[in-house]
Amino acid sequence: MFVDNAKVRIQSGDGGHGHIGFYKARYVPNGGPNGGDGGNGGNVIFYTSTGVNTLMDFRNRRLYKAEDGVKGGNFNRTGATGKDLEIAIPQGTIIKDAATGRIIADMGKSARRVLLKGGRGGRGNQHFATPTRQAPKFSEDGKPGRAMEVILELRLIADAGIIGFPNAGKSTLLSMVTNAKPKIAGYQFTTLSPNLGVVRGEWGADFVLADIPGLIEGASEGIGLGHDFLRHIERTKVLIHVVEAIDLENERDPVEAVKAINSELESYNPELLRRPQIIVANKMDLVGDDEILNPLKAFCEENGWPLFTASAATNTGLSDIMKAVSEILAKYPEDIIFEAEEEDFVPEEVIEEDIIVEKDDEGIFIVEGPGIERMIGYTTMVDEKGFAYFQRFMREKGIIARLEELGIVEGDTVQMYEYEFDYYP
Repeated sequence: MFVDNAKVRIQSGDGGHGHIGFYKARYVPNGGPNGGDGGNGGNVIFYTSTGVNTLMDFRNRRLYKAEDGVKGGNFNRTGATGKDLEIAIPQGTIIKDAATGRIIADMGKSARRVLLKGGRGGRGNQHFATPTRQAPKFSEDGKPGRAMEVILELRLIADAGIIGFPNAGKSTLLSMVTNAKPKIAGYQFTTLSPNLGVVRGEWGADFVLADIPGLIEGASEGIGLGHDFLRHIERTKVLIHVVEAIDLENERDPVEAVKAINSELESYNPELLRRPQIIVANKMDLVGDDEILNPLKAFCEENGWPLFTASAATNTGLSDIMKAVSEILAKYPEDIIFEAEEEDFVPEEVIEEDIIVEKDDEGIFIVEGPGIERMIGYTTMVDEKGFAYFQRFMREKGIIARLEELGIVEGDTVQMYEYEFDYYP
């Protein structure tokens, strides 16, 4: 069964608690604190795998949780780090935040992404000893892991996509130019899931061709099967629009057929109509007079679309079509990638009271608290856009102002959990 979307809940591991312990040995009556730190919680990691083709497994399991970190021990022993949870997904899967709909990551042909970091382990009591507090009887709790619901959407990675009404001959065309073996029959909606094939031959570099099923009028509004598969067209660089040269069953005019399908594409995503499009008048073996195509020829010339005539059933004219597709693809070698979307607002649950700003004995400025933890987990810090967004958040929440009140100057160190930055105003 082909499943191309799913909603799941993911959760990183909790950090282990710090330990309260004291060194005990014969002839050492006042051993110092030696409580170890808790281990960090495991991360949630998504990676693409060629061995996974659908999202079927995510329909049967809805919760994915990484391991928790282990509590610290005596003798300054740090607890074990929780095991990361690595989740395999098909190439071309887009990960969205279920709450906001924003794109978190586009997992292309070979991708790996830490989506949620585990909670930081708590510090043992060894860290809290001072000249005036030599036997601290407290430690720090581990930080909780992060959780969120995500939507997984598979958008097939194909260089060219075959579109058109049911029964136009799309599956037959795919079967003739690739090794794909789609189900072919003389009734509508024979194809119930996208089919992929690799075109190999004398036309140039190999490319992946997809047969997109079920497009009908109203597909962009959820009518028929096409609505479920429109997303798979979004990665294609070339559209091969197959239309019946003569539709004996539905008596549909070829020009109106092209207009109807393109209207659905525009309603779904106007960007699709800016992609190169080739019109293929199929089933020419059934046409007695070529003049029947004159209106279609004029319509294609008006829109700048090349028109090819073919008979997929008799393997006539397909070589010219594949050559034209290959020439277009040579001009567009890069895959279509959907950029992650940064939020333009600060989540409502992050309030100033959730943020602690202080200066420690060594002159390091510490910024921490639940609000900062949530934002670090929410933002991609290694990404330029993500880091710029985080800087804006720090100003809007008054963190920069508080640092300045504490006397921070250029070059001072700011520590936020596992991140350290040099301050430059």
